[in-house]
Amino acid sequence: MLLRKILVVDDEEAIRDLVEKTLRRTDRIILKAGTAEQAIEVATAEIPDLIMMDIMMPGKMDGLDAARIIKNNELTRGCTILILTAKDRAADREEGLRAGADGYFAKPFSPLELMRKVDEIFD
Repeated sequence: MLLRKILVVDDEEAIRDLVEKTLRRTDRIILKAGTAEQAIEVATAEIPDLIMMDIMMPGKMDGLDAARIIKNNELTRGCTILILTAKDRAADREEGLRAGADGYFAKPFSPLELMRKVDEIFD
């Protein structure tokens, strides 16, 4: 069985927990981070297959900054990044993709749609 690592990055613990419960399966390891800085640390240490990244987070960096750093790091550039955010304007989507995200998913989200999107990424 191929284990997949998913890093869930959001400053709201309730969102991290919801995404974890939505995506948890026996073939997945769910990692969590509450800041962009933590996301970079965990991504570098664990090399997840998928990073679910919020944009708006406390601290000096936001999710777009973290996505750029992760995609420019030789160790982590192969990680798939899916932006998961309340910012859902076309300009926000374009900015996310320019930062290196591989996809964009808007909050509030349907857990079923999120499961389908992740299954699509892993297929």
